[in-house]
Order: sequence, then structure tokens, then C-alpha cells
Amino acid sequence: MSATKHNWTKQEILDIYNKPFMELLYEAATVHRINHDPNTVQVSTLLSIKTGGCSEDCGYCPQAARYHTDIEGNDLMSVQQVKAQALRAKSTGSSRVCMGAAWRNVKDGEEFDQVLEMVRTINKLDMEVCCTLGMVTENQAKRLAEAGLYAYNHNLDSSEEYYKEVISTRGYQDRLDTIDNVRKTNVTVCSGGIIGMGENIEDRAGMLVALSTLNPQPESTPINALVAVEGTPLEDQKPVSIWDMVRMVATTRIVMPETQVRLSAGRTQMSREGQAMCFFAGANSIFAGDKLLTTPNPDVNEDMEMFKMLGLNPQKPFTKKVQPQTVEAKDSEFEALGEKPKWTRPEHTIERNEVAKAKAKAIK
Repeated sequence: MSATKHNWTKQEILDIYNKPFMELLYEAATVHRINHDPNTVQVSTLLSIKTGGCSEDCGYCPQAARYHTDIEGNDLMSVQQVKAQALRAKSTGSSRVCMGAAWRNVKDGEEFDQVLEMVRTINKLDMEVCCTLGMVTENQAKRLAEAGLYAYNHNLDSSEEYYKEVISTRGYQDRLDTIDNVRKTNVTVCSGGIIGMGENIEDRAGMLVALSTLNPQPESTPINALVAVEGTPLEDQKPVSIWDMVRMVATTRIVMPETQVRLSAGRTQMSREGQAMCFFAGANSIFAGDKLLTTPNPDVNEDMEMFKMLGLNPQKPFTKKVQPQTVEAKDSEFEALGEKPKWTRPEHTIERNEVAKAKAKAIK
């Protein structure tokens, strides 16, 4: 294993990102082989358990209630519906189910209790369980851990500076505080971001500074390429190039050597050759299935065909960390506290977000 460094500077990361392409690829591939099996890729399935109606103004997100998109909202799924989807995912090679709910933050009550039961149910299927539910308190994180949660996803999205150009309804520190709350449990952290939102290379490096200086670093980091959705403020952004995507994956691998780097949104825009370069550069996780929450994704059969072509094998569950024990609700040590944390609402004005909001009002 190579030593993990926690004091990367933005300039050091920029120097890596801007290396000659072949040199960057070679260095990243070398780091990858020291720390991981280069022929094994972790496969996750992302399931939207509650879609649409979110109060946030994230400029990339079609689930924001204030924008007009073609997303069909749905209430929280039942435990049995989630179990059926998890079994389907397991049968196609996924080792992890990631459940996403379009919430600003977790609220104690019946719906959260239902999510906890989903976590218990999937963990008993011998699959890793991940949740992305918005901000969580320390007590809520402990309740998720007790139910058998393996990972919690909370992306930083971009650098702290550029974040303010994309989102005005929550603060960057709230995201870091949520990660800190998760770290007070045995749940692993999944945190990454999106490229192609109009940020510059310095912002990409800034995001990696924020992630790599966490101690410990996130166990998994999704690198998303923006999927521009009509009706959102970022609808006119051009797709990020495959060269930028490979550079971002390679740089992430070098500065976060032990982290599983996940190719996430935007894979439908990538050729197999492009994805192969990403795997060579250190990506060793993907989301499988025809949809990532609300955006398109390659069909799982296409992915398995690509794996066969490249000689890749799906990673078995609980390879990196032992399976958590599930505590039943009746035996729970932690109870709902009815917390009402004061997560911040910066509410500065982002012009393109306001324009998209006005267009939505006019259509409605």
C-alpha cells in the first residue's frame, strides 16, 4: 500500500492534473495497482426511493421543485418494493444498493423509520447498503449504523468557492458537518462531486483538496460528469470531454490511493474505449442499471459485456470492510430525538437559478 497523504495543496494537485497525459495515466495506474486489484470493479445499483419535490435549488438537479423538468415524482417506496429491486440488482452482479431520497435533510418520524427498515432488509440479503438522504445529525447517523448501513453518500459537488455558483440553499460546511457526523459511527463515507458545471480546473483541484484532506479520506468517491437536464439552470452546459474525465479520475486516484473511485453519472456519453481508459487510470467502481436516480445510465447487460471484453470482475460484497451487524428496531439503543437542527440557508442569489425558476413559474 502506498502512503496516504492528508495535506495536499491545490497547487500540488494542479501540477498532477496538468501532467503530460501519458505520464499522468502511468502514474495513476501504478498507484492503482499498488492499492487495488486492477481487474476488479465494485458494482453498485442506485435506487431513487423518493423522487422529486426537493426544496433545494441545486443547479444540476431535475428533482428540485422550483424547476420545470419531466421528472415524475413519487412518494417513499415500500420496504417490499425496495427488497424486490435489491434482489434484482443482486442477480445482475451488484454488491451494493444505494438508496437516494430527494430530501434536504433527514427528519425523525415514520418515513425515516421506514428507511431504517429498508437498510435492515437489504443488509440481511448480504448486500452492502448505502444511503444518500441529505444532511444527518449524529444521532440519525448512529441509528442508520445500528440498522446495518455500510456507507453514507454526501457529495461535496465542487470546490467551496464554486459551490456558491451552483447552490444557494445550503452551506458547504453543512456537507462537511454531515460527513463528520457519519464518521462518529462505523459507517463508511462516500463523497465526491460533479465536473462539467462550468467550473475551472482550479475548482476541480479545490474539490479534491477538500476530499483528500479529510482524515480518513472517503472510502469511495464518485466522479460524475454533468448530465444537463432541460429545465435546470445548467441545461445549456456542454458535455465534459473524455480527456477531462480521465484526467480527473487519474488525479483522484493519485491523491486518494486507497479510495474506490466510482464512475458515476455521464457514462452514457462515454465510449467503451473512454471508460476503459478511466478503469486503467484508477476507476474501480461503477453504478449499474438503466437509471441513476433520474438520469440515464448504460444497461447492466451492456456493462457486463464490457466487463467481459476488458477482463474485469465484479467485486464481492464486504471485500473492503466486514458486514455490519443489524440491530432490530425493538432492540435499538438509539431513539428518535425529534431534532430540529438549524442547517444553514445562505440564500444568496444565483442568477441562472433564478432564471430557471422564473421559466418554471411561467410554464406552470
